[in-house]
Amino acid sequence: MMNNLKQPTHYGFWMPGEFEPHKSCWMVWPQRGDTYRLKAGPAQKAFVEITRAILEFEPLNVCISKEQFEYAKGKLPRQVNLVEMESDDAWVRDTGPSFIVNKHREVRGVNWEFNAWGGIFSPFDKDAALAGNILTHEQIHQYNAPLILEGGSFHVDGQGTLITTEECLLNPNRNPDLSRKDIESYLKAFLGVKKIIWIKKGVFMDETNGHVDNLCAFARPGEVVITWTDDTSDPQFEISNHTYEILSRATDAQSRKLKIHKIHQPGPLFISKEESRGFDKVDDAKLRKEGDRLAGSYVNFYMANFGIVMPLFDDPKDLVAMDAIQKIFPERKIIGVHTREILLGGGNIHCMTQQQPLSA
Repeated sequence: MMNNLKQPTHYGFWMPGEFEPHKSCWMVWPQRGDTYRLKAGPAQKAFVEITRAILEFEPLNVCISKEQFEYAKGKLPRQVNLVEMESDDAWVRDTGPSFIVNKHREVRGVNWEFNAWGGIFSPFDKDAALAGNILTHEQIHQYNAPLILEGGSFHVDGQGTLITTEECLLNPNRNPDLSRKDIESYLKAFLGVKKIIWIKKGVFMDETNGHVDNLCAFARPGEVVITWTDDTSDPQFEISNHTYEILSRATDAQSRKLKIHKIHQPGPLFISKEESRGFDKVDDAKLRKEGDRLAGSYVNFYMANFGIVMPLFDDPKDLVAMDAIQKIFPERKIIGVHTREILLGGGNIHCMTQQQPLSA
């Protein structure tokens, strides 16, 4: 049984929407040679371009290992706030804290338990400690949640609604001893949500077991953006169509029907022969094989202050997606960054970013 006095909701805290004002953004410098090819060199170049885009809108903190600190310092823009901090990989959306606020805009943080996406690599002790280290660095009060959860596995609207997938949160490789009701109780207690919308699956071939942030996102309260395909022969069609049907029937915590925007996926994208080469061989590392499908999605974007930083894939649909996202967010500047090298590592821009809300 949970102790109410240890729950953020007892003190009036909730997680705001990503579209709300930020103090800054957090990222982690990529360096794993088994996650990114050629000793992470091409991924680091894409990473630097992401940082340049984010800096157009808000301050940026980048955590860098002691080993790579001076090298990364020479590559990153001077405006970046460099923080020496150890990690195992660069997916700070999943390993960093979930920041929460109260009505006075006091900011606190939730430190979830972490098991490397169901144990797909080890060791992961540095990643498991990252959220707590960031909160300590910022001198922010933290709540330790007894739930294995990654930040990319849910989206909130800041008004009581959370969207997630059964494929991830109910996966036996995360919290096998907890029921759906148990998991919902923890989400409500630590994120201040009142209604949870369950989607069946995430994007086809997403190695995170279907993180929702690759499939859909809140544009603002009452509006969602989803990954779509018109190709009925593509396995993604059934997933996206089912998602659309669930969201069309759903109401949010404020009893609103949801407005749904469809963004057509790129590709499909597949790993080329060249892209399959140059990964360090580690026993438990995921093999990147020629012809494997990549879980490419334009919805894996980051919502910065007055801006959207979105992935591009050198795909004919890139410009169509940028135009569609600009229409959804007319008040924001859209910047596209070519991130195929990041995608080869298993994630994208949203997976590599974590917003820290603006405090009073």
